[in-house]
Amino acid sequence: MRRVQVFDVNETLLDLAAMDVHFERVFGDAGVRRAWFNQMIQSALVATVTGAYSQFGALAMAALEMTAEQAGVELRDEDREAIAGQMRKLPAHPEVPGALQRLRDAGLRLAALTNSTEQVAGAQLEHAGLIDAFELVLSADTVRRLKPAPEPYRMAAERLGVAVGEVRLIAAHAWDVAGAARAGCATAFVARPGKVLDPLVERPDVVGADLAEVADRILAVDR
Repeated sequence: MRRVQVFDVNETLLDLAAMDVHFERVFGDAGVRRAWFNQMIQSALVATVTGAYSQFGALAMAALEMTAEQAGVELRDEDREAIAGQMRKLPAHPEVPGALQRLRDAGLRLAALTNSTEQVAGAQLEHAGLIDAFELVLSADTVRRLKPAPEPYRMAAERLGVAVGEVRLIAAHAWDVAGAARAGCATAFVARPGKVLDPLVERPDVVGADLAEVADRILAVDR
């Protein structure tokens, strides 16, 4: 089946390690960035499960406050601004531009689907030099339900004019893969360092260590 390839953005395409310098400066430990991101995802999941909604950027800043309180660090306004600003200026992982170009050259349709707002996602992909690879940049903010709730994936299929089963969601997060699969999408997992699949969720038919490997496998099954 010639599916539409729909990509998560943060960590899947863009490298959050660019933020480490700020976490090293503020917290004295670059590794706190991972704790902050995990807290942000936890807060997003809690909001989704309980039927509340906050924009992803607000959740990111709330998670930063929680992480600072846990670490006994007092945040300054310039710290908040530096971290929020860096989120819009993340580089692509090195193999990403070439992998996307190969998929486009094969005639596949590409879109992005993120929990960030369309404005933030557009700024991120523009800065990373990836914006032209995508037919559409879609945001869960449109339906006021964050991934992995089913609504964003179904919205993506509708906006792309295809059935949800004709969408393949590509992500580096087990929770995103699970949400997409349970909404009816095909999935692909980018097994970046430290990222693993949930054994309670059906394994994607496409798995690779980076986007180049994932693109190879997509070209074998979705052309």
